[in-house]
Amino acid sequence: MSSVILSTKCVTKAYDMNGSRLEVLKGIDLDIRQGEAVCIMGVSGAGKSTLLHILGTLDQPTLGKVYYRGEDLTRKTDDQLASFRNRKMGFVFQFHHLLPELTALENVALAARIGGTSKVEAEKMALELLDQLGLKKRQSHYPSELSGGERQRVAIARALIQKPEILFADEPSGNLDSENGKVIQDLFFELKEKMGLTLVVVTHDQEFANRFPKLYRLKNGVFI
Repeated sequence: MSSVILSTKCVTKAYDMNGSRLEVLKGIDLDIRQGEAVCIMGVSGAGKSTLLHILGTLDQPTLGKVYYRGEDLTRKTDDQLASFRNRKMGFVFQFHHLLPELTALENVALAARIGGTSKVEAEKMALELLDQLGLKKRQSHYPSELSGGERQRVAIARALIQKPEILFADEPSGNLDSENGKVIQDLFFELKEKMGLTLVVVTHDQEFANRFPKLYRLKNGVFI
């Protein structure tokens, strides 16, 4: 059996709201094994995006621990976590968050450039990914010149350029029509197999969720 790559122990996330305490997550324990495809579902406000952000070290738990291959990530500094994310994790969100002033190629290459890769090498890697995703002819186009599905594929290429071990996706097809949404959903599973990724996806789409071998449902901050 594959080893556990990412885990949480008693993760709680709470916010102070006008003097009262709102607990969004309440003692979450979760083990994700290398190469797994995991889906997290729940109604709006259930805490699923909060959990994904904590798993991806974009946010810190109020209480509890997050471990990557047994290493306690909650003990790392912000700078250490930023470097760790750049090397080990990729993120795709409902909205593509592409920089409008950069071309598709430049947007994809950016994460590699931040990681210290030269411009020439980063753009070579970016072009290879865009080619794999059927966007080679769109490399010089700006986000405003791309369709919604194309923009999301550029965002996926950007998430993959550093060859992450874990790919996180938060409602990755939620902003697309059903046809383009299906294409993007299929793409995640194709890339998982091709690149040996561990896949962690948040969605409210039951049909998409049913394709995952492991499904967790969040309600009122706990798994049900």
